[in-house]
Amino acid sequence: MVSTGFLTASLPDLLRLVAVPALGWAAWRDVKTRRVPNRTWLPLLGVALLALAVEVWQVWTGATVGYVNQRAYFLRVLISIGFVVPLSYGFWWIGGFGGADAKALITLAVLFPTFPTYLFPDFALPVVVPTLGVFAMSVLSNTVVVGLFYPVALTLRNAAGGHVAKAMVIGRPVATDRITEEYGRLLQTPEGFTRRGLDLDALRMYLAWRGANFAELRADPDAFRDPESIPAETNPPGDGAITVTDGGRPAPDDETADADSEEAPEETAIADPWGAERFFEEIEGSAYGTTPEQLRAGLTVLTSEDEVWITPGIPFLVPMFIGLLVGLTYGDVLYALIEGLGVF
Repeated sequence: MVSTGFLTASLPDLLRLVAVPALGWAAWRDVKTRRVPNRTWLPLLGVALLALAVEVWQVWTGATVGYVNQRAYFLRVLISIGFVVPLSYGFWWIGGFGGADAKALITLAVLFPTFPTYLFPDFALPVVVPTLGVFAMSVLSNTVVVGLFYPVALTLRNAAGGHVAKAMVIGRPVATDRITEEYGRLLQTPEGFTRRGLDLDALRMYLAWRGANFAELRADPDAFRDPESIPAETNPPGDGAITVTDGGRPAPDDETADADSEEAPEETAIADPWGAERFFEEIEGSAYGTTPEQLRAGLTVLTSEDEVWITPGIPFLVPMFIGLLVGLTYGDVLYALIEGLGVF
């Protein structure tokens, strides 16, 4: 055990606290850019392997302070690494997690295979430790509980602003001319509400690919709808991040950038409207699962409406970071709720 006079914990548990600033920074990056560099996880994984090696040696040799059930300890390590790690990868594989989300949970599964213990002069943390005792699973359940508050907060915010609509539980309205400054997905098509509208990263990729900016597209949608207007030599689409893409030319003056929002334009007379088919044929890989039909429908809405609904989504690393903080202090919220109902 290592004591600082105020806090007493094992060396592995003290090393594990590095996850707090690291995951906090990753959550901040996720909010600002929806991009977290791969190099974020390698040092943290290195600390995780070191802490695990030290702890395994302590438990195996009996060098830990106090009684530790070896069988229970190694079972928890097996569940954390043998179940939570493949589960995280599986969620990423089916599209339930982003790459950074999966890497974060995999790292936490190695870093925290069991519940840590932090002793203070008058109390110990975490407070609620479930019977299973696999900390990474408790972080995941805490993350889900935290995430449940997001649609409630979004609904209340929309209601307070007078934005009452079918999409108010999962989305919010934004001015169309600022759409390329947002992350998320459109909740509209020309026909009405949809949960599978145009991904805004894909929109920025499309604009970069044809070397235009959004104001130009809204100023003259008829010209842009014609696939012949696309240059013979297109540009690399990038990855749709706000900081690197939104076309290659400056925006026109304000008086020429106003879009006609009275009526959605017709597209049926043009083969490959907006050059959507060509875009997907030329780029490598997919544009976040976007289809040509979604791109066309999204562009039609964005050039005919002054305000649109988007679902910003919630960067999963944010509730995961909160779930980690809650886990390190209070413990497993879901377990406490179930235990409070008398199930356990």
